[in-house]
Amino acid sequence: MTEVPPAVVEMRGISVEFPGVKALDNVDVTLRAGEVHTLMGENGAGKSTLIKALTGVYSVSAGTIVVAGEERVFRSTADAQAAGISTVYQEVNLCTNLSVGENVMLGHEVRRLGGIDWRATHREAARHLSALGVTIDTHSALGSHSIAVQQLVAISRAMVTDARVLVLDEPTSSLDRGEVEQLFAVVRDLRGRGVAILFVTHFLDQVYEISDRLTVLRNGRLVSEHLASELPRGELIAKMIGRELDELDAISRAADRDIDRSAIPVLRAAGVGRKGVLEPVDVDVYDGEVVGIAGLLGSGRTELVRLLYGADRADAGDVAVRGTNARITNPRHAIDRKIAFSSEDRRAEGIIADLTVAENMVLGVQAQRGALRKIGKAEQDAIVDEYIAALGIRPANPNALLKNLSGGNQQKVLLARWLATAPQLLILDEPTRGIDVGAKADIQRKVAELSAQGLSVIFISSELEEVVRISQRIVVLRDRRKISELDSSGIQVDDLVEVIAQEAPSITAETSPSQLKPENAA
Repeated sequence: MTEVPPAVVEMRGISVEFPGVKALDNVDVTLRAGEVHTLMGENGAGKSTLIKALTGVYSVSAGTIVVAGEERVFRSTADAQAAGISTVYQEVNLCTNLSVGENVMLGHEVRRLGGIDWRATHREAARHLSALGVTIDTHSALGSHSIAVQQLVAISRAMVTDARVLVLDEPTSSLDRGEVEQLFAVVRDLRGRGVAILFVTHFLDQVYEISDRLTVLRNGRLVSEHLASELPRGELIAKMIGRELDELDAISRAADRDIDRSAIPVLRAAGVGRKGVLEPVDVDVYDGEVVGIAGLLGSGRTELVRLLYGADRADAGDVAVRGTNARITNPRHAIDRKIAFSSEDRRAEGIIADLTVAENMVLGVQAQRGALRKIGKAEQDAIVDEYIAALGIRPANPNALLKNLSGGNQQKVLLARWLATAPQLLILDEPTRGIDVGAKADIQRKVAELSAQGLSVIFISSELEEVVRISQRIVVLRDRRKISELDSSGIQVDDLVEVIAQEAPSITAETSPSQLKPENAA
């Protein structure tokens, strides 16, 4: 029988309450030395709240936190750090204008004779980085390095205090596969040194690749704890969402329908591009059609939709909306033509965190009408109640501040904002990034329902399974140019990967997967 590692942190009966909301209700979690313990659950399940309770951001309403056998009360993040608990967040919380060494040693610089000994400080920074297998110039500006390197610098900074517990909150959301492997090598090394690691991710493959133990939360309550090796993936998903996840098949079936392309398209873009940003691209979108945009990061996906929406100005090409030439040089022009756009960066370009759910939800309608035509309370309440119910937004409280909602529920509020404007074309750029499998299914299902009702959608996702599942047609970009256009009927993810990877000629919508081959093939 395998010996159970000793507990480093024991959280018992933890509850956290906000006005009108019980975010955590009597949750138990134990973190053990030399284990990667992954926290699983839908957005709104309480994962972020639990992390913030452990790291001193939130005070607990009930329950106890025991660290190394000693009961502790964390009134601030400094209290948690003093207890040996460090955190690396999804959005790297570093100073990109400072050097690598300055970031690693920030607050822990080597001091001598009342001042900072910078030479010794950089030596110490290099030592801490080297302990993680990272060799970079500590005098280089942090902002000159990739997000992956910045994540490793953030971990190094967290370990300067010899942390016993390292919390990694969505550290891989912006990394490619090679960068994830580099990060996981560091995580395994820390695990081997006896560090207890609390890991949060929405990527199921990564969960089973790196996790020793799993705790599942749902609606702020503990569902269960398991050894990762003893919990099959299907059972994990069922525990997370409280139901079997066969609805993905239903979404695929709903998307498997014919589109009338003999009619005038809702949007026709001919040769739309911008010098140095995107080579000219042709795109048509028909009534009720979901057009997926596929490609690797940097392929030009976001650049294309920003040009179509007028968020950036194209210097080539023409756009027609329902057969009428349209000059779309700014978002106001797009909104006037019933085109809505939800940006991939919901924090910077979407949500207004300090406004309520209701206030965020009606912004689009108010923008349509102008500042002088205020939306009446009765109409506002009707809009908000309709979309809270339709999208399953939790908590179902229109007066809750949006910043207090989970990422998945924030994304649903943004979707509601644009649906309330009754668009004819909805552009969704990474609408499911950083949210859990249940919320992803909710959003995909809603997109499928809306397209079946006649709404046209342009859909971007880094997860090719999503693109294949809900699209009727897929435009493939690589190196900021269009390389293929595929009818998604019969297309598998592997086929799409092959198109993206190969040096292939332009492929028409009639091309079948079996016809795909490299240019130099016989």
